[in-house]
Amino acid sequence: MAVVQKWREGMSSDNVKGLVLALSSSLFIGASFIVKKKGLKKAGASGIRAGVGGYSYLLEPLWWAGMITMVVGEIANFAAYAFAPAILVTPLGALSIIISAVLAHIILRERLHTFGILGCILCVVGSTTIVLHAPQERQIESVTEVWDLATEPGFLFYTALVLTAVFILIYQFVPQYGQTHIMVYIGVCSLVGSISVMSVKALGIALKLTFSGTNQLVYPQTWAFTLVVITCVLTQMNYLNKALDTFNTAVVSPIYYVMFTSLTILASVIMFKDWDGQSPTQILTEMCGFVTILSGTFLLHKTKDMADGPGLSTSLSMRSLKHEEDDGFGEGISLKRQDT
Repeated sequence: MAVVQKWREGMSSDNVKGLVLALSSSLFIGASFIVKKKGLKKAGASGIRAGVGGYSYLLEPLWWAGMITMVVGEIANFAAYAFAPAILVTPLGALSIIISAVLAHIILRERLHTFGILGCILCVVGSTTIVLHAPQERQIESVTEVWDLATEPGFLFYTALVLTAVFILIYQFVPQYGQTHIMVYIGVCSLVGSISVMSVKALGIALKLTFSGTNQLVYPQTWAFTLVVITCVLTQMNYLNKALDTFNTAVVSPIYYVMFTSLTILASVIMFKDWDGQSPTQILTEMCGFVTILSGTFLLHKTKDMADGPGLSTSLSMRSLKHEEDDGFGEGISLKRQDT
């Protein structure tokens, strides 16, 4: 209780707003997957399934409801970065996985394994730990202040390293190893994603200040951050789609989450100096919370296709056969999706 009381007294109003927006984002995004899947099932029952090239889901209101829900969640996530530090907002994205898994268990009757439930609990514990020890949001009065932070030597050096690594991956490794090594595509997505989040945060701050009466749209820096956001998001989407199309989604999702979140926190610490003023104990506690979330995420993904009970081996065999027929890859064919 003392920790909670201390948190209530020390957490700024901006952090509280960012926390509420981040939690709302996870709720909307997690629910959107279930609503869209219900829409896909309903559309597939009366038309051609999306998995075999059909587009009947575009005429299904339930699918559009799921898309709208996801858009609302992404907008809430965008707004959260304007109020709270990335070290608080980004790890909370794991909660959308929990919400999706729990709703799938209740609504879609997709059974959640006991270890999957443990994974959910670990994510909640890790998220709570980070929330209780998160740093205060830096008070910024103009987008030019964010630009000054982005052009400091430390962040410029980080950006140069990221761009160098991305160009090497795209032009040297993607042609040779993109189809066989999962880390190539995910590396590009994660590195670019860390720059993307910093630009999203800068743009969010500019819009927040504009809506509060201090127009930031007159500054060229606002439009420069907008251009960076568009470029980075398009690059992320391109290479993430390549990764999802080439490798097993159950493997891509947790690896991408770990790399993207880790690099985003690192970029935020360098640019916004989130850890300035925090004690080593607070920083270590936040890292422990982050590792707990990672553990829960991996456990949830690892056991999402498992079922409790004596029929476990039979269930896994049937699921493996189903995956081979539907997706064209089996457990013994590495991680890469193969043609049957």
